[in-house]
Amino acid sequence: VQLQASGGGLVQTGDSLRLSCAASGGTFSSYGIAWFRQAPGKEREFVAFSQSGKATTYAGSVKGRFTISRDNAKNTVYLQMNSLRPEDTAVYYCAAGRPITSSMTYMTSYYYWGQGTQVTVSS
Repeated sequence: VQLQASGGGLVQTGDSLRLSCAASGGTFSSYGIAWFRQAPGKEREFVAFSQSGKATTYAGSVKGRFTISRDNAKNTVYLQMNSLRPEDTAVYYCAAGRPITSSMTYMTSYYYWGQGTQVTVSS
């Protein structure tokens, strides 16, 4: 499976962005798709997860502001980010795997990764 993340950019505090993760080369609907992010000098962290038949899951820091959704017909997962804050500044990565519920927040649960898209939120 190849993943292509896009949609990042430079925005101001309070603005919105929508990231896209387009997949090719596999049975997209059978995979769980997660978004992770990595800020400068920090470890990569879980942001959100979506898998058909399972509840979506969010990190506490983005819950209520970010929404993950997927369009299996287009092999694409989206991350709608509202009320952006400077602390949301990071490179955002999408990843595909088949994690069990208790491991969906772990990077090691995912087999395939996109190249990342930069999100910068200015204050």
